[in-house]
Amino acid sequence: MAYVATRGGERAIEQAERLYRQEMGQITADRVAGLRHALPLLVDRVMGEASLYDPDLAALALAQSGGDLYEAVLLLRAWRTTQPRIAIAAPVRLEELFTHRRISAAFKDIPGGQILGPTLDYAHRLLATEVLEGTPFTPPPVDPAAHPAPAHQPSLAAWQKAEGLVADRPSAPIAPDDIPDVTREPLLFPAARAHTLQSLARADTGGVLALGYAAMRGYGNAHPTVNELRLAEAEVMVRHPSGASFSAGRVKVSQAEVTSKGKSGLLELGFCATFGWNEVKVIAGATLDLNAPGAEKGSAVEEEFVLYHTEPVEASGFCIHFKLPHYVTFQSSLDALRGAKAAQPATEEVPA
Repeated sequence: MAYVATRGGERAIEQAERLYRQEMGQITADRVAGLRHALPLLVDRVMGEASLYDPDLAALALAQSGGDLYEAVLLLRAWRTTQPRIAIAAPVRLEELFTHRRISAAFKDIPGGQILGPTLDYAHRLLATEVLEGTPFTPPPVDPAAHPAPAHQPSLAAWQKAEGLVADRPSAPIAPDDIPDVTREPLLFPAARAHTLQSLARADTGGVLALGYAAMRGYGNAHPTVNELRLAEAEVMVRHPSGASFSAGRVKVSQAEVTSKGKSGLLELGFCATFGWNEVKVIAGATLDLNAPGAEKGSAVEEEFVLYHTEPVEASGFCIHFKLPHYVTFQSSLDALRGAKAAQPATEEVPA
């Protein structure tokens, strides 16, 4: 495609941006804090797709973009590229996660038990319209647990492997310092396992949901059952130059394993994890991971198709770029159309 530069409109462009900013209104620290506390799951989604964990900056990006998720993710990713990397955290072990919610649809009785945690899965979807009439919605307090669940829960997949139920997925061990980074290296196919999981972690939630749903409805080669879904906080352990390890804090994470019986007769697992709490994304992402091995070229669950078309910044940017001037290419198409019409013989009139 050929593009032409936009010229002579600098003042118009400046005023258009000013008009947009005026529509957004003044951005203050209080406004950002309000967004962070009022819309925590939206903030989580922005952090996950930007692959940067900072609730304040994610809330700022939402305020600055007026809630345009793709613009907010782009803002946060752009800021992320300006920051130095001072350390590599230790690998996060599943059994070391501070678990808030952990359920399995595949097994009723699992080691550690089912933990419902915070969820609306069983709630009525009723709009609290009384709020608009001046009556605040105050949630009822949570009853204290007689027997609170342990904060740390074992890995269900590890138990299944010990029982000989799960097929091993071939993978070579990688040292933490040598893990490939999809934000610094091109995504090539067949993709490295680390690149696949990183791409799913920062993929567009809506895109992952659409393709995952397609796989669930029969456009894939494996139907998922949720093996384990977990919402948790992960301790970020880093090593000081002196050699001592210390915690730099906790980050919210969500992860899902889905399973299906494979050709080997054993269970096969799909996996997805991301920053923040986003159950829909990790279930759909794990479904795509489960379906990727052996998928037909060009199918809705084929690795290249999935990873390319769920990249939010690239996909939204390509779509939005069609708003830029395409006068030259479109004029060329019109000239070709007019030339073809002119070359057609005149249609003879049919006598009455």
